[in-house]
Amino acid sequence: MSTFRAIFSNTKLLVKIGITILILFLFRLLMWVPIPLVDTSGIANIIDSGFIAILNNFSGGALGRFSLMAMGISPYITASIVVQLLQMDIVPVLKEWSEQGENGKRKLNRLTRILGLFLAFIQGMIFVLGMRYSITDPGIMDGVHVYIFIALMVTAGTAIAMWLADLITRYGIGNGASMLIVAGIIPSLPAMVVALWNKYIIPGGGLNVFFFILILVLFLGILIAVTYLELAKRKIPIQYANRRSGQGQTDSNLPIKLNTAGVIPVIFASTILSIPLSVAGFFSQESSGGVGYWFNQIFSYHQPIGFVLYMLLILVFAFFYSFLMLNPEQVADNLSKSNAYILGIRPGADTENFVSRLLFKITILGSLYLMILAALPIITSVIFSFTPQEAQVITIGGTSLLIVVGVALETSKQIITQATEQEYKGIF
Repeated sequence: MSTFRAIFSNTKLLVKIGITILILFLFRLLMWVPIPLVDTSGIANIIDSGFIAILNNFSGGALGRFSLMAMGISPYITASIVVQLLQMDIVPVLKEWSEQGENGKRKLNRLTRILGLFLAFIQGMIFVLGMRYSITDPGIMDGVHVYIFIALMVTAGTAIAMWLADLITRYGIGNGASMLIVAGIIPSLPAMVVALWNKYIIPGGGLNVFFFILILVLFLGILIAVTYLELAKRKIPIQYANRRSGQGQTDSNLPIKLNTAGVIPVIFASTILSIPLSVAGFFSQESSGGVGYWFNQIFSYHQPIGFVLYMLLILVFAFFYSFLMLNPEQVADNLSKSNAYILGIRPGADTENFVSRLLFKITILGSLYLMILAALPIITSVIFSFTPQEAQVITIGGTSLLIVVGVALETSKQIITQATEQEYKGIF
């Protein structure tokens, strides 16, 4: 109760919340601004599963409507992940920039924005060409200039989304890019309830009502479990050698989250599987044999082989990104520079090995959690016999839920911190 009182008594924080809500409302309006020269009546035929369906979900259905915000903030998120990966001694210049403080950070942000706009243009062009050659009546005029114009409109939408995200980060409550993704995902929840109502309640029958209640309870249970697991962490006790008893806090801890990698492994796995599927679906009309058929059997996670490959990719990327986000060598080096050490562990190589072993064990559990969460929408769609159209709307678990919970927890922490912070003024 005291936290709510602190929030509503903090005028500065209320202004930030109001600015954030206003920007999110503007973003939602832009999702309905149509792109000229495009008839989207047949676009649902190529938004069925895989990475394209994830992009459509992240954009709040704007990709399915092919509006100005068709790609939304997703290209910028992809660009930021790529730039982050390239800093791992792959591109020495980027590693140098990451060590140059604020100046280097500005350079990396500028590069990320440019790469994000480039990816938005490429994705827009690929999607336009996919519509043109995979749909019998695509609703797009012929001509290279038309394709370039539409791709530029999609790129402009991404540029606007990046600007709005920056406004939320600067003048709102923070996490601008994540807030825009959540703004696209949350409106799909009422659509899920409506789809369940139309499937089970309208036809009537006691068994249908039971399935309706069961799915809602299952969704709430998974939501609570994801919230709990996202908060789970292992705390390693840290002791500072240069602090004596009575001179302040002498011990602290190094927290390691259960899900250190976040949602990135699932997105990476979906992206890799979607590339051959997109090529086969866009340019191959053969569905009962040949290259298109075998690509679907191998790379579609709705098929047994594709499902196993999907789980293995999540496992590999979970380990890769976890050790990228929490580098044991860097952790050991930072502890040594701070005259700190892990209780019972010698500084240096022993500390690095200890952190590596512990992170490996935690990542095994974290990757298992990610694999189960990513598999839940696929498994539940089979158990409850959802059609492909229903499976797009009724998602029990999956990346969307993980993103919403993660951003909600982070945003609540920021709001509480800003509400309870003290402002000290001078005597005079």
